[in-house]
This record gives sequence, structure tokens and C-alpha cells, in this order.
Amino acid sequence: MREHDLPAPQRRGRGKSRFDDDEPQFLKRGRADRPALADPEPDPDAQPDQQDRWSSWDQAVHGPEPHPDWLVTELAARDTELGVLKTGKEADVHLVRRAVPGTDRSCLLAVKRYRDAQHRLFHRDAGYLEGRRVRRSREMRAMVGRTAFGRQMIAGQWAAAEFAALAQLWEVGVATGRIAVPYPVQLIGTELMLEFVGDAEDGTAAPRLAQLRPDGAELRSLWTQLVDALVVLARAGYAHGDLSPYNLLVHRDRLVMIDLPQVVDVVANPRGPEFLARDVRVVAAWFAARGLPTDQDEVTGMLLREAGVR
Repeated sequence: MREHDLPAPQRRGRGKSRFDDDEPQFLKRGRADRPALADPEPDPDAQPDQQDRWSSWDQAVHGPEPHPDWLVTELAARDTELGVLKTGKEADVHLVRRAVPGTDRSCLLAVKRYRDAQHRLFHRDAGYLEGRRVRRSREMRAMVGRTAFGRQMIAGQWAAAEFAALAQLWEVGVATGRIAVPYPVQLIGTELMLEFVGDAEDGTAAPRLAQLRPDGAELRSLWTQLVDALVVLARAGYAHGDLSPYNLLVHRDRLVMIDLPQVVDVVANPRGPEFLARDVRVVAAWFAARGLPTDQDEVTGMLLREAGVR
């Protein structure tokens, strides 16, 4: 992801599996544990407690416009932590409710927070970062040397790359219906807020493809959706870079692609075609193991042609 590909800031107001290294841990809460959407008699002068904070909307880079109707953008909103959706080696994903006290305006968000330089394990980043450059030589040297500052720069690049890729793909998905990704709500540093994909009523996350056992027509439909999404990525010049059944959600029969911080520029990265071929190989193997024959070489060749590599 190149620096000039990133969206310009828009400020408003006052201003372990064999497929993936992340082990999903989904939120488990009873209904009684969840905070109410609004206080019965909210105090407008009250400060958020340790589990709450004021909305950071006015401090962030925003997702594509027009913003979805469900998204709460009011600066009077509070963000309430509800729990952890998933833990990983590089980042954790939390569930947050953004609500305006005294109203019925609220939405659930998945908040991805990359870890600090002392606790982060970007153990596979070297290959992904090929083709990504920063303008300042000092920053580039720090990233190559993996200093504390360099690791922080890398984390910022991963967050910014994911935000920019999701913004672009979300707009394509709205226009064509050929790919589904979470709406990227906002970006502040290494914290990425995303649309929560799942049941907004009780906070149950959509299952990952790896958790399901589809067969017959459902299996073929999911494979067709996946190939369509990969074509969209290839035409944009990208490979997912770490695609597996663990970063594909299924929500209301729709395949949703997630976890794109390592998105690879197929042309600029010398290993781009290799990453693309691996993406296809991993997911095709999963479908084949469930009884759906797939031609990995044919799909890979088609995607490389769509990306302009062949």
C-alpha cells in the first residue's frame, strides 16, 4: 500500500489452526451483562467511566461517504467496551457500543487495536512490506532495523493499509455487489474501528467459514462468492496475503472478507504472485476437503491476468 493511496483525513465537529495464527475467542455474555442503550436520566455533564469514553469521531480519519444510516456520528455519543471478540499475535479485536445517551441512536463496532511495540509480534511482516515505502529515510531505516520506533511505524502502516483497502473494497462492493467487507468506520493511529458483522441485537459475531459445514448448493454459492471477491481484489491490484477460512465470515448467507492489514500489491511486491497463489491454494483446499472440486491453477491464472501480471 503506497502512502499516497491512503485517504485524506476528514475531520468534523469541534475539533491455532492450520489455516491461521489467530485463535478466535468470541464474546460470551448474558443479556443481563450488557449495558443499556441509554441511561434513564442521563447527566449531560457526567464524564464517561473507565469502561466508557466520548466518541472519537471528530479526531479520526473517516470511512467513505455517504456514511451508512446505522452509523452513529454524533459527538455526544459514548463508546462502551463490551468485551473481546478475538485475540491475535498482532492485534486484538474488541466489541464496542457507540450510543447517544437519552436516545435510541446506537451501533455496535468491532475495534481492532494493534499492540504496542513491546508486545507486538509482527513475525511475518518482511515479505508483506516489500513494495511499501515511506518518504523519510529515517523511518524506512527504523522499519528495516525493527527498532521500537520502527515497529510502531510498521503497526501504523498495517492499520492504514487495512483501512485504505477496506474503504476501496467497500465502495466497489456497494457499486457491484461482488465483494463484501466490513465498513471501515474510522482510523486513529493504530486503532481501527469497523462495522460489526453479526447480530446487532445481542452482539453475537457472524461465524467464520471454518466453523461451518456447508454442502451442496450452499457450498457452491460460497465458492462463487469467494472467486468473485478475489477477482475484485485482483482487478484493484491486490492479493489478500493471508486468506483462509478463518478470515472469511458468513453472515446471512453472504461471504464477508476480513483481516486485510497484510494486503499485498501484486505488481509492486516481488512476491505478490506468490502470495496470491497461496491465498487460492489455502481456500481451495478447504472447499475441496468438503467435496467441491476446484482447479487452483485455473483460478490463480485468471486472477494474475486480472491483476495484469500475465
